[in-house]
This record gives sequence, structure tokens and C-alpha cells, in this order.
Amino acid sequence: MGVRARPAHARAGREPARVTLPAWRRRSPPSRAGCETDAPVETYDTLAGVYEWLVPEPLLSPAGSVAAFEAVVAALEPGARVLDCAAGTGTLAVGLALRGLDVVASDASAAMIERTRALAAEHGARVEAVLCAWAQLAARVWEPFDAVFCVGNSLAHAGPRAQRRAALRAMAGLLRPGGLLVRTSRNWEQVRERGSCLLLAEQVVERRGRRGLPVHAWTIADDWDARHVLEVAVGLIGDDGAVETHAERLDFWPFGHEVLDEDLRAAGLVPASTTYAADVPRYLVSARR
Repeated sequence: MGVRARPAHARAGREPARVTLPAWRRRSPPSRAGCETDAPVETYDTLAGVYEWLVPEPLLSPAGSVAAFEAVVAALEPGARVLDCAAGTGTLAVGLALRGLDVVASDASAAMIERTRALAAEHGARVEAVLCAWAQLAARVWEPFDAVFCVGNSLAHAGPRAQRRAALRAMAGLLRPGGLLVRTSRNWEQVRERGSCLLLAEQVVERRGRRGLPVHAWTIADDWDARHVLEVAVGLIGDDGAVETHAERLDFWPFGHEVLDEDLRAAGLVPASTTYAADVPRYLVSARR
């Protein structure tokens, strides 16, 4: 999230507390003249420092993160070249490197890349970590990769369908013939069915000896192709009860599983497998070049 990016507030068989937003918060996000097709500018720099509070505990370590993709990783040859192109804090990239793979990690967030480099150094893992947005991938001079990972919610932030397909084409272009793209996705059909709402974690989350409360505020547009908004906040609670808030507003463009299949094919990839089901919150899709 096991898929790498499962939300921190989720627990087996239970939903996080839900608060229906008042009418003024349920409106579709406003358009910005001339900018409706622009790629989003948010890069998770603010959330990078508190990302642990948003990630389930089993996925916090490199070993736990890579274990979520055991079937995929086990099929790769020792020393296979792998790109994690939405590396975040680097747990998956470092986990892959510790499994004997030749790993490059990229992310559009400078703060996330700093965390990836620090984690690799902490574990003595060899990871080439580079600050690079998807639009810049084609300009990188890299040997072809055996596998490219794009996991979590990252693809929904790429922009509307044209930008999403451009990002997938850039990933496909880095694969060797027969190479594998591995990506995970939130079940956006469920998110849209739930509608605009405020989701609070069921309990305080403790990381690094500090307690925090994750909050997700969803603003769902009327149309699938319109800009949606997710406001994410983590309130860190001090010993004196004071709250230190870290928050970001993230634009996103959701997509259904059938649309994702079409986008992969448009990018020159052949879908190979999917774990999608209507009742699961997240799923994994693989495709070959």
C-alpha cells in the first residue's frame, strides 16, 4: 500500500470515523481560469516530515514495504534493474536494494528524496535517489529497467487523462522490451461513491515516540474528469497537549479501473494482472512493455 499505500486510519473490518461536510465544503473545487488542465504543483514536501503517521505500521520498514510485493520481487532476477518512480520516503526502494536489486529511486519532492537518501545510508543500501518529475523521466540517461514501480496514490496527482497517459508513457519508455510496470491504486470508485467528507483516524497514531492524529478532507467533484481535492493534515500532539499541524492541499484526478486499463494500453503497455475487486479499497495492476 498487501498494497503499499493503505491508509493509516484503516483497520481490519472497520472504517475511520466519518463526518459529513457542511454544504459549503461539499462544493466541487473551484476552477482556475486557464489552469484546469495544468499538472498539480503539490509535491508532498510538507507531509514528508510526518509521512510515517499516514502509513500503516507494517509498511514503515524497508523489509515490510518490499514484502507487500513479494510475488513480483521474487520473479525478478538477482541484480535486476528497478526504478521506483514515486519513491516517497524510500522504504520500498531501500527494501528492493536490500533484496539484491539495482535500484534507482525518483520523486518530485526534494524532501522525500532527502529522506530516501538518509534511509539508504542508514541501512547501507545502494540506491541512486534523484529529484525527478515524471515529465523529466524521458530526459534521463539510464539503462533500460527490468521493472518500474509506481505505487501509492501518485498517479492520480499527475493531472487529467492526457497528463496521466503521458506519465505512463514516460514510465513505459524506461522499460526494456518485456519489462514490467507495477502500480497500485486506491479504488477511486469507492472514493467517489462515498462523496465529500471528513475522515478522522479512529485513534491517535504513535511514531518515533510522538503521537499524531491524521485527518483527510475529501472534496469530490461532480464529474470524474474534473479536479478533485484532498486536504491531508497530521496533528502532532505534544506532552503538554499542544498540537503542531502539518497539512497540504493536494489536487487529484481519479480514474476507474477500466479507464486505467485503457490508459496502460494507450501508453504501449499490455496489462498482465490485476487484483481489482469492487469491494477492496486498493488494488495492484501490472503491465508489460
